[in-house]
Amino acid sequence: MNKHLKQLIDLSIVDKEIDAFEPQIEEANYSYEAALAKTQSIHSDIENLTQEIRTEEVKKAKNELHLKELSQKLEDNAKKSSEIKTEREMKSLQLEEEIAKEQVTFANEEIERLERIIDSKKSQVEAAKVTLDELNTKLEFVKADVDAKLDLINIERQKVFVEKEKLLGEVNQKGLAFYQKVRRWAKNSTVVAVEDQACMGCHMLISDKVYADVIKGDEINTCPHCGRILYMKVSEE
Repeated sequence: MNKHLKQLIDLSIVDKEIDAFEPQIEEANYSYEAALAKTQSIHSDIENLTQEIRTEEVKKAKNELHLKELSQKLEDNAKKSSEIKTEREMKSLQLEEEIAKEQVTFANEEIERLERIIDSKKSQVEAAKVTLDELNTKLEFVKADVDAKLDLINIERQKVFVEKEKLLGEVNQKGLAFYQKVRRWAKNSTVVAVEDQACMGCHMLISDKVYADVIKGDEINTCPHCGRILYMKVSEE
């Protein structure tokens, strides 16, 4: 096999190994990112609940103020009752009292309803805080585990990078430039084997002449259909 072709095959294998580290890194980071996203979601829930509690407390305060005003009105009406001189005035005062009492009843009921909502939301906040504390503790362990995995991956990746640097120092520069040009679009299928007289990159059949040239391996041959670099596996030569 042509020396330069062998170097490109070796380089393609190393590049595949390097690219294979990316999904490993993503997988290692996923568990931490998922746990972090969950804590952020709970933080958001707590903020929303806290804002809702403030809103309900404002409503409660308005009802309490209205209740105070109604109580004062009933007190004033009680004083006025001793000064009533006509039946018409009495009926008018009674009507005002009835309306005020209905409003007092409604205000009290509304305050009770709002208090139940506020208490419920406060309970939800407390439960969320407990869950958040548990998740934060778990997050520390997950982060430590992820960091340990990434350290191992980086050690292995560094070994492959060293191997690649060695290859780059030995490979023919003209062949390297061509390899890099194809790799820009073909990625990890830049250098592919020929099986059953077909390019394993595009799976198209190649001519007898190209096939014979690939078998010889004296030069760097490319697929006439897709342009990938072709080689013949040792077992099929």
